Amino acid sequence: MLKILYFCFMGMIRQKVSLEGVRFFAYHGFYPEEQILGTEFIIDVDTELEVYSAGEDEISNTVNYERLFNIVSEEMKTPRKLLETVAHAILEQIRHEYLAVKHIRVLIRKMHPPLGGDVKNSAIELTYNR
Repeated sequence: MLKILYFCFMGMIRQKVSLEGVRFFAYHGFYPEEQILGTEFIIDVDTELEVYSAGEDEISNTVNYERLFNIVSEEMKTPRKLLETVAHAILEQIRHEYLAVKHIRVLIRKMHPPLGGDVKNSAIELTYNR
């Protein structure tokens, strides 16, 4: 689900562009069997930036959520032991590509982790503030 919100705080407009509930089947995990069998992951990405344009209808004045999806998709293709490493790579890519972004949040949920019990998901979250 895509959310674009505008907020006004003390005369400044902040814009939030998000991807929510993006699903991937990938091969991340500390244990070798996790990297062989794979599992489902759900990712949320939020970005916030200050709005300086006067409602100009240009993609260059915002964060392109299609590009956000492509960044996440590419990073999910590379198996890693730790979800923190995946989230960090996603965050860094966004941070370097969108210099106007003031806040980034990456949440990765690993569905039904192999913990020997009924667990809906495990999760890690990284945030960045410029």
